[in-house]
Amino acid sequence: MPVIKSVRGKSPEIPKDCFIAENATIVGDVSMGNECSIWFSAVVRGDVNFIKIGNKVNIQDGAVIHGTYKTAPTTIGNNVSIGHNALVHGCTIHDNVLIGMGSIVMDNCIIKSNSIIAAGAVVTKNTIVEAGSIYAGVPAKKVKDISEELISGEINRIADNYIKYSGWFK
Repeated sequence: MPVIKSVRGKSPEIPKDCFIAENATIVGDVSMGNECSIWFSAVVRGDVNFIKIGNKVNIQDGAVIHGTYKTAPTTIGNNVSIGHNALVHGCTIHDNVLIGMGSIVMDNCIIKSNSIIAAGAVVTKNTIVEAGSIYAGVPAKKVKDISEELISGEINRIADNYIKYSGWFK
């Protein structure tokens, strides 16, 4: 059974059509949209600030979603994929975004729509990622504009695939 706990009087809100892996952890002030999936060993920790997750979001194995006490909640838009072992902390992620495997997005960052954060990238505090761009490196910098093919071929494909994959486990 996943760990789903109330903290300081706040309980996670999880729609019935979401998939939560048996060893995922979701605690505190967390609200999720429809068709989301939280995968094995992922942690969504809304204990020190709220976490708001849109529709069709997948948080893959080992990822951690958290915020900073009183100053930096985490908001994730619709159609977002957060890759394996990524860390998303106290930031805002708009719609149609791919956060690559092992990447870190730090406090007060804004990742605008139709963007990709490359695997292993570190998006440092207060960075604003331009809409329609790919950021990579440590610290992450813009490397190019994203093509329509990448939006449909990667961002949408991965989000759609994770809805399919979660159906295998329900």
